[in-house]
Amino acid sequence: MSAAGVVSCSRLHPGLWLLKPRMQKMSSFGFHTAARCAAKDYYEVLVLGGGTGGITMSARMKRKVGTGNVAVVEPSQTHYYQPLWTLVGGGAKQLATSARPTESVMPKGVEWIKSRVTALDPDKNCVWLENDTKISYKYLIIALGISLHYEKIKGLPEGFHHPKIGSNYSVLTVEKTWKALQDFKEGNAIFTFPNTPVKCAGAPQKIMYLSEAYWRKTGRRSKANIMFNTSLGVIFGVKKYADALLEIIKERNITVNYKRNLVEVRADKQEAVFENLDKPGVTEVHQYEMLHVTPPMGPPDVLVNSPVSDAVGWVDVDKETLQHKKYPNVFGIGDCTNLPTSKTAAAVAAQSGVLDKTISLVMKNQLPTKKYDGYTSCPLVTGYNKVILAEFDYDAQPLETFPIDQSKERVTMYHMKADMMPFLYWNALLK
Repeated sequence: MSAAGVVSCSRLHPGLWLLKPRMQKMSSFGFHTAARCAAKDYYEVLVLGGGTGGITMSARMKRKVGTGNVAVVEPSQTHYYQPLWTLVGGGAKQLATSARPTESVMPKGVEWIKSRVTALDPDKNCVWLENDTKISYKYLIIALGISLHYEKIKGLPEGFHHPKIGSNYSVLTVEKTWKALQDFKEGNAIFTFPNTPVKCAGAPQKIMYLSEAYWRKTGRRSKANIMFNTSLGVIFGVKKYADALLEIIKERNITVNYKRNLVEVRADKQEAVFENLDKPGVTEVHQYEMLHVTPPMGPPDVLVNSPVSDAVGWVDVDKETLQHKKYPNVFGIGDCTNLPTSKTAAAVAAQSGVLDKTISLVMKNQLPTKKYDGYTSCPLVTGYNKVILAEFDYDAQPLETFPIDQSKERVTMYHMKADMMPFLYWNALLK
């Protein structure tokens, strides 16, 4: 599944794009082709995926190799800014504000191939699309994102037809989260984190803090037993921010159950079944009045068992240069890669600058020198006007932008997440 713009978290780094957005120069003659199949069968740079990484890199590459020489393969008609979905699920933003037509974000002078990749053949420098269309390339950038697997939980996705259950990770279920939040009367409110890599590892608990704040505001907090059932053994991977979150959890009387993985939803009975990962095969059943599901995730099907992927299915790239380990003219960016960092749009923004330099040098037959340090960022929404801004590197060490203690909840960071970042996303990062 290639999800156009289904991305995670927001970008805030010393990265100058935040402070000095470079607006793309408008080409007077460059119009993208909205053809069902490719206008040509060869491109100097072929980009797979029209999400954050794909659109950003296609804009950068077009400036290098010129109009008509870059193409993006992307089937989706709509591009979503998914970091906003936390706030949509919490009732603070409208879903429509997170969407734009893909055509409107495709850079001028870049061809848009409205199709799906069905196979990659890096030994022959080509890919296959639907309808047996073959496209060849000189350089390939893989930006196919990550796939959601609700079906790996027994009882889903059909369980979403019932009330009291939602998920901020899908455009089809994010508004159900807000409905379940509003309809809550009393009982267990359960929030889950799966036993797989996920995009934006903070998002599963952000909606929990928003829910808690909403029920406090509406006088129902005393009737809610809030539980965070996570497959992990820690609340967050970076100690500085984990310590701050644990304080909030204690203060707001939230129960955290570690090493608990959601395996079944009995939506008709409002029951959630969790496996205890410390005792394989042992399950426990919880009644719920509200359930927020974070689905298992994995690499897109086309990458599983592909020559460009590792044993699991993630694109196998050098973690510092983003160049493929086996094919020097192939590159990866974002959630579909095996980079050992959180899968966020913030990471994509940092990676795009490094990959731009890497490809420039490869095109000149030189060795890449710029190194990606694993920078990623996750604005941890802890209320309707509060955010802890987590920024860190490959070693899970804080890598902070501002000369303040970013582990503290701040109103300014909330406004940056809710208002400033979407504006910069549409008007600067994608261009």
